[in-house]
Amino acid sequence: MKLIFSLLALAGGIAMGIQAVVNGGLGKKVGTLEASFISFFIGTAALFFLVLFLGKGNLLAISEVPKGQLIGGLLGAFFVVVLVIVSPEIGVTATLISVIVGQLLIGSLIDHFGLFGGERFPIDFKKGIALLLMLASIYIFQK
Repeated sequence: MKLIFSLLALAGGIAMGIQAVVNGGLGKKVGTLEASFISFFIGTAALFFLVLFLGKGNLLAISEVPKGQLIGGLLGAFFVVVLVIVSPEIGVTATLISVIVGQLLIGSLIDHFGLFGGERFPIDFKKGIALLLMLASIYIFQK
């Protein structure tokens, strides 16, 4: 089962790579915010039909969740706007390296401090060096 989830995550990463170039091109044609809106609108429409036909949860339970859990859409919108702006300027690979390093940095901090109710996985010397090397990779890749 872990292999299936890993492959699903791999597919998500592939989708992000394609999304970067597609949304970047769209942004050049229609504008940054407009491209982001179009992207989210089409995604929202797709999710609407998935929820309508396959959904098993309860949308009304939204009133019962901690309000901090509702910022995911804003974070997603921010991410799409950043991709639309950045990928045409520095390329898909440099964009994705930066995105991945950003994800690993915040993931390490979340793990280290056990933020958002997660289990703690402290940053040790080796992890710290690895994070610094990843940051350096962004610089090296651009040179």
